[in-house]
Amino acid sequence: MINRIVIVGSGVMGRGIAYVGAVGGYVVTVVDNNYSALQNAKEEIDQIFEKSLVRGKISSDQAEQARRNLSYESDLAKAAGIADLIIEAVPEKTAIKKMVFETMEEHAPSHCYFATNTSTMSPTEIASFAKRPEKTIAMHFFNPVHKMPLVEIVRGLETSNETAETIREVAIKMGKETVVINEFPGFVTSRISALVGNEAFYMLQEGLGTPEEIDKAIKLGLNYPMGPFELVDLVGLDTRLNNLNYLHEKLGEKYRPAPLLEQYVKAGRLGRKSGKGIYDYTKEEELVTE
Repeated sequence: MINRIVIVGSGVMGRGIAYVGAVGGYVVTVVDNNYSALQNAKEEIDQIFEKSLVRGKISSDQAEQARRNLSYESDLAKAAGIADLIIEAVPEKTAIKKMVFETMEEHAPSHCYFATNTSTMSPTEIASFAKRPEKTIAMHFFNPVHKMPLVEIVRGLETSNETAETIREVAIKMGKETVVINEFPGFVTSRISALVGNEAFYMLQEGLGTPEEIDKAIKLGLNYPMGPFELVDLVGLDTRLNNLNYLHEKLGEKYRPAPLLEQYVKAGRLGRKSGKGIYDYTKEEELVTE
């Protein structure tokens, strides 16, 4: 039975996963070796609690219990030692994931399950960084985690049926709908999202329309909840570029990143997290501080 969940990485995705895990009744520890990032994560998770209370998404009793379920830790070895499930939510870089999984394997108990929140990378390859491939799987959450209803659960080559079912039950307890699929680069959602988002950059590069016009056309014409530029600003242009580079390597030319996307990333226009991506969010920040 899974009671204690460790989230490795306190970025946007790690924070969201920690929140839904705590609300779902799990004892959750957020781990990051960057103390400032941990503090920021705690502040943002507290803000999510407050907004959820105001909107009636959770009761005050639920919020109080969930807050008690949450803790923050800088030492992965210490946190891993009492974990039933560890969800890795670090950047999509093989070297970083390898280092994290090696530490997880060294310190986690033998019954502990390992999950990666990768959106494109191979859970089979990631499982090879540890020694329990039958207990390793991908849990692909979507941003913002507390609002998006789906978790895409991706089995690696040696993932057991028991692991897949256990992780599906965890996601359901977190309030999510699930799909359980077999590994292939990009899974289902990232392959489609990357194609749509990349094509939007080609359209912008070709002068077909403004970002606002392209986003509006996609939202109203195809019934997407967000336009491709709104979405890429939310997830991060650097994250999208990393995903496209990986898919281009694995699946071929149709995933070659648009030159304009590469240019934006080189300019440091990474989206909301940097204050400016396709759209400019610095004015929003000015309004908040006034």
